[in-house]
Amino acid sequence: MERIKIIADSSSDLFELEGIDYEVAPLKIMTAEREFVDDINLDVLDMVEYLRNYKGRSSSSCPNTADWLDSFGDAKRIFCVTITATLSGSYNAAVNAKNIYEEQYPDRKVHVINSLSAGAELILTIQKIRDLALAGEEFEDICQKIEQYNKKTGLLFMLESMKNLANNGRVSPLIAKMAGILGIRVVGRASAQGDLEQLAKCRGEKKSLETIVEYLKQYGLKEGRVIINHCFNLDAANELKKLIKQKFEKVKVTIGECRGLCSFYAEKGGLMVGYEAI
Repeated sequence: MERIKIIADSSSDLFELEGIDYEVAPLKIMTAEREFVDDINLDVLDMVEYLRNYKGRSSSSCPNTADWLDSFGDAKRIFCVTITATLSGSYNAAVNAKNIYEEQYPDRKVHVINSLSAGAELILTIQKIRDLALAGEEFEDICQKIEQYNKKTGLLFMLESMKNLANNGRVSPLIAKMAGILGIRVVGRASAQGDLEQLAKCRGEKKSLETIVEYLKQYGLKEGRVIINHCFNLDAANELKKLIKQKFEKVKVTIGECRGLCSFYAEKGGLMVGYEAI
């Protein structure tokens, strides 16, 4: 079996992966006053609370080409999994690194995957690559199978606050302010083009969780896997897990935590839900 290495940017929320060579390329979250590196050492709660009170503009910065090249090490078969290219330049930087690396080492191969998503859906992709590699699949076969697999996964999210999205210039400040005043939760998804698409506005958390379950059914969940990552809202994650198990008995649900980049977008109280519609 070919030795395979998987590298993901930190939008994956996954910093450890058993059974295979794995590394994370961190993104950064920045304001005029502070910079947060989204690595294993980041105090996510400190970042979330700081941003909650910060009045100025905030932004994120992706791993550059040199960062990706450094993460390749001396691996001969590499998979890079990146946040959607519509939100970040991480994918383009990884592709540039791939081209440089393969030109320098003609016997080595790099496959870069634009997830068209973030967070929990990336975890599904990364774990699928790992499982195919451990099953003895060849590199080219994994490339084909993972592209097909990604057509059957998706991401839903619930946002309690859109302050950072407004500060980042991605939604209207007025819309973000009204949502906060009215107690509105936004339910949305990562679209087929990799954009953040609003699906519904729900009054209160209970209604938003029920809405997520209905969309999971609509988008084809039957007996696949679901990963719920939360931003300091374990109670909502547990309640959503209970609702999903009531509706889909055969579905395997796991709960995790949003790290830096996903907490920047989801904000405190938010959920990101990756699922398999297979």
